[in-house]
Formats: sequence, C-alpha cells, structure tokens
Amino acid sequence: MEITLAQLLESRDARQLRQIQLTRRFPGRQLICLTVVLPGPVKRDARSLKVAHAGVEAVRHAFTPVYEELHDLETGYEGYFIVEGDLLDVKKVCCGIENDHPFGRLMDLDVLEPSGDSVAPVSRDRVGEPPRRCLVCDRPARACMRARLHSIGEIVQTIDKIIGIDENP
Repeated sequence: MEITLAQLLESRDARQLRQIQLTRRFPGRQLICLTVVLPGPVKRDARSLKVAHAGVEAVRHAFTPVYEELHDLETGYEGYFIVEGDLLDVKKVCCGIENDHPFGRLMDLDVLEPSGDSVAPVSRDRVGEPPRRCLVCDRPARACMRARLHSIGEIVQTIDKIIGIDENP
C-alpha cells in the first residue's frame, strides 16, 4: 500500500515522540531504533518485513534488551530496543550489524542520545565509522540521495538482489 508524504511525516514525528518517551523512561540505558531503508511510497512489503525480522534477530543476538517494542506499520516497520551499555559501545555494535549482516545495508539502527527536549542519533563518525555507502554505486549515500542519481526502480532492483528476490523466475 502506498503512503502519502503527510503519512510519512506524521510517522516520523510519532517515532521521534516515542524515542523521547523511551529515553526518559529508561535513563542511563541506551535506545536503539530499527527501521528499514526502502525508497518510494511503499514502506511495508515482503522486502521490508524480511529485513525487519532479520534486524530484530540481529539486535537480539548482539544485545539482551531489557525492553523492546515492535511495530509493523504501513509507514514502515519500527523496532525499539532498550539495552545496557555505554552509548558509543552500543553504536559500534550497531554499526557492525549494518556493515556485516547480509541485509545490514538495508537496516537503519539508530542509537538515540537525549538532547535537551529531543533526541539525536549518534553519528557513525563518533565511533570512527565512515558514512553509509550508496546501495547502487558505493558513493556516499547522502550524496546520491541529494543528487537523485538513481531511480527508485534501480534502487529496488539492487535491494531485490541483496535480499535474494528474483523478479524473473
């Protein structure tokens, strides 16, 4: 099902509010927020669910969450995990999952840090990691996104290859 820009923006606002609530509820512990990297107006399909379920298992394998919430939404899968550990150590482990898991490039594992009345994701560079790479061409992902260098079809085709979906049986 396609979602609208308004739905996407509303879901981002709701996700940020939930992140703030969880960091306040669990002070001194770390919040990991799992979402799936999926371009275009469809945010929930067989691809995203396969990646999301793999992401949940990867987080559970790497940590022993003291609390978790999983939301299968039309606007995209969201997983919230509260874990013990040093902020930057948790971020390093999450970067390791994103870098090393077969579907890791399709997972976004944000580690959130309280910042005033809000939260902010811990950047990869704070733990010595380079920026995420483009799925299609291996340039920095943000540069390709800003310049719109690749079509959604091209990106989805690359995602299908990563996940192992063959459109030509």
